[in-house]
Amino acid sequence: MVCWLWKAAGVDTEIHLRTTHSRVMELDKMDENDWKYHGEGNKSLVVSHVQHARVLRLLKYSTEDAENSHKTTEQAFHHIQNIVDYSQNVMKPLLGEKFVHNGEAVKLPLDFVRQLSLKVQQERPESRCDKVMDTLSGCALCLPNLTQLSCCCCCREHRPPLCIEIKPKCGFLPSSTHVTKDIKSKVCRFCMHQHFKLANGKWKRLSRYCPLDLFSGNKQRMCLAIMHLMEEPQNNFNIFKGGECIYSCNDDADVLQDLDDLAQHLRPYFLPSGSLISRPQPSKVVLNELIQVIVSALLSSWDCPRSGQPRKTHLSEGRVTCEASLLPRDLLRNGNHGLPKDCVLDKILGTQMLDSLDIEGLNPLFKRVEQYLQKFPKERSRLQIDGPYNQSFLEKVQNCPAEDDGSVEYAVGKVHQYRVAMTAKDCSIMVAIATCGEDDGLDQSVEIQPAKPRFNYSVSILDLDPKPYESVSHQSRLDAKIVNHYLRRTQPNNLEELANQSLFLGRDRDGEDCTLVFHPV
Repeated sequence: MVCWLWKAAGVDTEIHLRTTHSRVMELDKMDENDWKYHGEGNKSLVVSHVQHARVLRLLKYSTEDAENSHKTTEQAFHHIQNIVDYSQNVMKPLLGEKFVHNGEAVKLPLDFVRQLSLKVQQERPESRCDKVMDTLSGCALCLPNLTQLSCCCCCREHRPPLCIEIKPKCGFLPSSTHVTKDIKSKVCRFCMHQHFKLANGKWKRLSRYCPLDLFSGNKQRMCLAIMHLMEEPQNNFNIFKGGECIYSCNDDADVLQDLDDLAQHLRPYFLPSGSLISRPQPSKVVLNELIQVIVSALLSSWDCPRSGQPRKTHLSEGRVTCEASLLPRDLLRNGNHGLPKDCVLDKILGTQMLDSLDIEGLNPLFKRVEQYLQKFPKERSRLQIDGPYNQSFLEKVQNCPAEDDGSVEYAVGKVHQYRVAMTAKDCSIMVAIATCGEDDGLDQSVEIQPAKPRFNYSVSILDLDPKPYESVSHQSRLDAKIVNHYLRRTQPNNLEELANQSLFLGRDRDGEDCTLVFHPV
């Protein structure tokens, strides 16, 4: 079965809280019962509106030092506004207007925030309760709820939209001459980091996902990469239905049972009632259909020539294969087809590759900046170490000289490039899909078999916060720990033991791809 997708184009998902057009966020009438717990990361907690496609992202602080670590209202608002400016003025030009929604910093009634904190506390996972929500500043970031599709043509189908969240991580191997350990040019950072996290108790099982497979542009490798994310989601894969998370990390789970449960959620979307293929199917068939749709959305390009063949971004073969990848050797040998120009993965990878020196080459430049600032601390503002994140900052990133002239300006430019690359390495992709009705927005010239499900979709990028300037030292130490641990602990036979058969994705579908049809909604 082939799935058909339509791009949700021309949809304005930006928010304007203080205009007369929006009644969602009347700040003097905020009611905590209109909001529910949505999720949280290391530094923020997110709640979503129960009726409207909006989320609030609030700061978090350690319970051990909550009183001292809290920011004042002005500090918190400035911090959130920095995130907005960085997303709008730096990441949006690099990643594309169509993918980035920067949101708006807002000040909320303190009583609402306190009541909201009490309401969501019981829904928070125990592992996250070492930090508390900021209830003193009243500041938050308001964003579109990207788990929902604003222009949803699925009303008559009565199926809520699906959203797949993927944190792809770094998609290339370093080629910098500054790299001192040869293993870094053979095994990707994510695969090495898995062993370090396992040894330190972060995870109980290794993930078989390799980012280089997802970024390869080869549909077979991409499908297997997403399958591996499904098998071991960790913090890198979530699925939402109607804004509710239905599949995510569960360290103690029976993976096969969880996948069967997920397939039950997905059957109405991919095996609709009344279709010729709605007879009972194994779970792997349904899951394969979802994987095919995700891959097609990730490869969709907004820059296709008239011939219909998208232009490709090619990378040298030595930079797109990871020795730790557990894929069949024939796939790795023929694995790089290149990404369509301006697809979401192409934009993210291009931004990640601003890290051209690797942390080993960057660290001496960071020390050069540190020594300069010790002598001239007032220069911190001119060099935009802490922002503002405006056009001038973007120019420092984009126009940094290729050769080191020994100046502090060159060193700062490279540090800024590294920070931007780190944001791209830690971002998330949201793929929202919604089923179409029989006649919803279809081009009459397109022939579609009734049995084939059709989807509107949108692709967005989020988690685009600026990485702290001071984090460079931490990244340097962490990199050394990860590489040294991998070299000490990992033997070739360990990898062979992990290379067992995949849980549910057979290779009998290698030649079957989704058909992607561009159609504005």
